[in-house]
Amino acid sequence: MRAAVETFTHPELNKPVTAVGGHYVLTGEQTVVFQGEKLLVFSGHAVFDTSCCGAGGCAYALVPGIIDSYRCRKAATGRWLSKVRPIRDERLRQAAAAVIRKQIQVLQVQFL
Repeated sequence: MRAAVETFTHPELNKPVTAVGGHYVLTGEQTVVFQGEKLLVFSGHAVFDTSCCGAGGCAYALVPGIIDSYRCRKAATGRWLSKVRPIRDERLRQAAAAVIRKQIQVLQVQFL
């Protein structure tokens, strides 16, 4: 069964967000071909440098879903909107994550 199409608002890139234990930032937006369709993927990194438990970090990817319509219009805020179909099936998520990890070289892949 195909997932319902959802409107996704593209985040602002290269804008650090401060959190309790450090900060994170999305640094890239790309598409990754998976099973003949394009996934919308945002990559970034997190740094844990103000935590009481020590320092660290990781590279990660966020996946809104399969692109139905890429940057089809702009929101009132000026940010791009795309139409995507989220991936809900766990087996497909695992397979897509493996492809993303290989192409983008991140440790974590999160599906929205």
